[in-house]
Amino acid sequence: MLRNATWTLSNFCKGRPQPAFELLRPALPVLQRLILSGDPEVLADACWALSYLSDGTNYKIQEIIEAGLCNRLVQLLQDPSASVLIPALRTVGNIVTGDDTQTQLMINLGVLHCLLRLLTHNHEKSIKKEACWTISNITAGTKEQIQMIEDSEGMEKIENLQYCDSPEIYFKAVKLLETFWLEDEMILPPGYDDQFGFKASVPSGGFNFN
Repeated sequence: MLRNATWTLSNFCKGRPQPAFELLRPALPVLQRLILSGDPEVLADACWALSYLSDGTNYKIQEIIEAGLCNRLVQLLQDPSASVLIPALRTVGNIVTGDDTQTQLMINLGVLHCLLRLLTHNHEKSIKKEACWTISNITAGTKEQIQMIEDSEGMEKIENLQYCDSPEIYFKAVKLLETFWLEDEMILPPGYDDQFGFKASVPSGGFNFN
C-alpha cells in the first residue's frame, strides 16, 4: 500500500499541468520521511516526486532545502539501484540550478565527491550524462565554486570523459572544459586548443553510435 501511495503522490507532484506549488508544499514533510525508506520502489517514486517539485524557481528550491531533504538526497547519489540514483541525481541537479548560496549548501554536503564518483565508476551512460549536467550547473556559480571542482580533481575526471564512446557524454565533457577555462581566465595548459579551451581529439576508434 505504501508503494501505491508514494507512486500516486509522485504523479500528483508531476501533474499535467502541475498543480500550484502551494498545494503541493504539504507533501514535503511526507517525502522527507519516505526518502528514508529501505524500499527501493518507495525511494524511487519519492525521489521522482522531489525532482518535479524542485524543477523551477529558487523559491521552490529553497522550500526543498528548508524541508531538510538535501543531506539524504546527496547520500542517495551512492545508492546501488539506478532506479533510485537517477531521480535523486535529477533532483540534486535541479537544486544546484539555484542561487550561489543554494549551490554552496550542496557543495558543503559533499555533492562534488558523489558526482565525480559517478563519472569514474561503471555506471550507465545516462547517469554519467546526468552527472555532467549537474556539474555544469555548478560551473555556472562563483569562481570559488568552480575552483572547488578543480581542487577535487574534477577537471581531470572530466577530461577523461573525452575518451568515452558516447558522443553525448563526450560533447558534454568538452563543454564543461570550455566553460571552466573561460570562467577561470587561466592560461591554457599544453595540449589545449587556444581558441576553444579543450582537447579536440575524437575518441580512439571514433564514436560508437550503436
